[in-house]
Amino acid sequence: MGRWRPKGTPASKYITPEGYRRLNEELQRLWKEERPPVTKSVQEAAAQGDRSENAEYIYGKKQLREIDRRIRFLSKRLDGMTVVDRPPEDTGKVFFGAWVELEDDDGKRETYRLVGPDEAEGGAGLISIDAPLARALLGKRVDDEAWVRTPAGERCLYINRIWYGHP
Repeated sequence: MGRWRPKGTPASKYITPEGYRRLNEELQRLWKEERPPVTKSVQEAAAQGDRSENAEYIYGKKQLREIDRRIRFLSKRLDGMTVVDRPPEDTGKVFFGAWVELEDDDGKRETYRLVGPDEAEGGAGLISIDAPLARALLGKRVDDEAWVRTPAGERCLYINRIWYGHP
């Protein structure tokens, strides 16, 4: 099977300063800390002679390819990103970077932050701006309803609070 994959919808090019810093730190760590020792071990394994049966060489080359693939991805991704480092003019509406406290019909409260797709973490309450929940919240104000389609059916959420900055 070939490497061709159908084009998906492109991910948003927005990122918070914290997310940009985290991805950039990963890129620097890969480039300066992880790649040099692997490169050195591959050189040493290659110097031993027959590379076709040298497990250290084969494994080292595979590891180096994985590191280089991630470095290429991060470099390309970070080049095209727009860092959103200040709140919008109308902080009463939900936009990128907003923290939103939601309440469902049962009174259960949840807090989410709308972030870029590269920094989304469901367990930490960071949801991608491309996610259906985030799309339903965009442009809403406090006391508005947001209807979200879930696998269990449509769900109504009420916006209790919106703020920008740290929680």
